[in-house]
Amino acid sequence: MKIYRTKAGIVIENEEKFFLVTDENWDEFISDDNLLQKAGNIIATTTSGGNELINQVLAPIGSKQELWACGVTYLRSKLGRQEESKDAGGGDFYARVYEAERPEVFFKSTPHRVVGPNQKVRIRKDSTWDVPEPELTLVVASSGKIVGYTIGNDMSSRSIEGENPLYLPQAKTYDACAAVGPCIYVTEEPLDKNTNIYLEINRNSSTVFEGTIAISQMKRTPDELASFVFRECSFPYGCLIMTGTGIVPEHDFTLKSGDEIKISIDGIGTLVNEVM
Repeated sequence: MKIYRTKAGIVIENEEKFFLVTDENWDEFISDDNLLQKAGNIIATTTSGGNELINQVLAPIGSKQELWACGVTYLRSKLGRQEESKDAGGGDFYARVYEAERPEVFFKSTPHRVVGPNQKVRIRKDSTWDVPEPELTLVVASSGKIVGYTIGNDMSSRSIEGENPLYLPQAKTYDACAAVGPCIYVTEEPLDKNTNIYLEINRNSSTVFEGTIAISQMKRTPDELASFVFRECSFPYGCLIMTGTGIVPEHDFTLKSGDEIKISIDGIGTLVNEVM
């Protein structure tokens, strides 16, 4: 089952049928331990419509929810972070956190800096090396329970973070620094470990980078990452958590204005954004 946040209201997709819900608040609707059951009860008594109901999809994050992120959860990310920070002497930090009991988690964005499908993400004007980071993104209720999944693009300045790890907030948090969507995928069982994440970057109608990785390559489990985000932090309306990237372009690649970023995850769909 998929749940969309649209300009018209909440839309639930089930078995290629679409159901519009107009009398629910997104923040309260999503932060529910029994989200799948609740959505099922609604569609049982609601008349279905066509896929035109998802023509105006918004980012699936409410005005009262936060976006958090995790880093160095894949070996490829560890190696990439070490490479970009070696001249600054910061490579050892990434090697240590990859093996440590405590993962790297950080605040990524407030809702107004997050964009949705087919909206534009940004690269910083004071950065010279920028990449998208395609990530499985968890939708977590206020209790700390994972209730769904979406696709995330954690835009990142490798030049700023590589200069000094203490510059991480500047490398990660700025206007239009993240995209999420197109929907929240809700299922009874956790995602299959063989679920793949795909990244494709197009420039002037040509593919300039592509990569694939399975979430089985993630060193830590989604539940583990969520538990650390919720340590000593409360989220009255839940939150979204990016789980890190395992697809890192080579050091000679950087995004340019006009690039198209396409991120797909099996079962969830495809998130498309253009670079501003």
